[in-house]
Amino acid sequence: MGKNKLVYPFAAIVGQENMKLALILNVINPTLSGVLIRGEKGTAKSTAVRALADVLPEIEVFENDPFQFAPEDESDLYRECMLAAYGKNISSLESIKKVKRKVRVVELPVGATEDRVVGTLDLEQALKKGEKQIEPGILAAAHRGILYVDEVNLLDDHVVDVLLDSAAMGVNTIEREGVSFSHPARFTLVGTMNPEEGELRPQLLDRFGLCVLIEGAREPEDRVAIMERRAAFDEEPAAFCKEWETASKELTKKIEQAITLYPKVTIERRLLFEITSFCLDVGVDGHRGDIIMLKTAKTLSAWNGRREVVSADIELAAELVLPHRVRRQPLQEIGENVKNLRGTK
Repeated sequence: MGKNKLVYPFAAIVGQENMKLALILNVINPTLSGVLIRGEKGTAKSTAVRALADVLPEIEVFENDPFQFAPEDESDLYRECMLAAYGKNISSLESIKKVKRKVRVVELPVGATEDRVVGTLDLEQALKKGEKQIEPGILAAAHRGILYVDEVNLLDDHVVDVLLDSAAMGVNTIEREGVSFSHPARFTLVGTMNPEEGELRPQLLDRFGLCVLIEGAREPEDRVAIMERRAAFDEEPAAFCKEWETASKELTKKIEQAITLYPKVTIERRLLFEITSFCLDVGVDGHRGDIIMLKTAKTLSAWNGRREVVSADIELAAELVLPHRVRRQPLQEIGENVKNLRGTK
């Protein structure tokens, strides 16, 4: 492997435990609707996203498929979309090569237009010939991968709306003048932002499933460890990655096991009241917070190898799900209040 292709290992990132956990939870359960990472520059935000993709289990795809479909489950959709995009009428899939590859991180440029994100539909072709002719966009490329949006607060609000809709629904719809075409778009949405450069609208903030506020390490030991590890990686990337290979493989295995276990996780009804109690205590509006907390608690249970949610899962879920959903106090203060509530439950 070329030097330029080696990625800093996820397992080697010092600290930032909540950020790493939030990313892993969204990979185990993409229906959590993504994570917003708020923090100052130089706190390993982009490093963590690229590193996580590197340790995820490989996926199988059709060769040169712009939609990243899963051959086992989405063959009919593949036929339909390839016909719409390239006019390819595929009768047999046997001749099409299937390949395994790493999960991709698709980065969204700050200046991206809605057409570039969603894709385009040739209206003339649709009206004259009754055929849907589409040009796949970024959301097609992000299916079954990670969509990384740096400085999400600087994006056009309408584009952010489209991203969050797709993240929540798992579907992207290209529409023009009443003619529409849909394709799967299930991805892990990761947005990062520096609060000093402006905030997201509260309505958009609420749509991110999880949110973590991160800052640089304050302990001298941690800061020294960050310097040492980064220097070692820059000098000998292959040797450094080899050193962390066992830890990386263990992480991959644990993620695979959690993905398998998640559908089997149950929760007692009394714990649903515990979730609601957290949301009411901090004044969360609407019900999205309750629902995402439930999903997060179940995902935490799967991550920890358990089939049943316990109170500790709910307490940690509150820390990841609630702070950005409250508009009545500064975020920093809300985060502290959520932690305090954990202590009183």
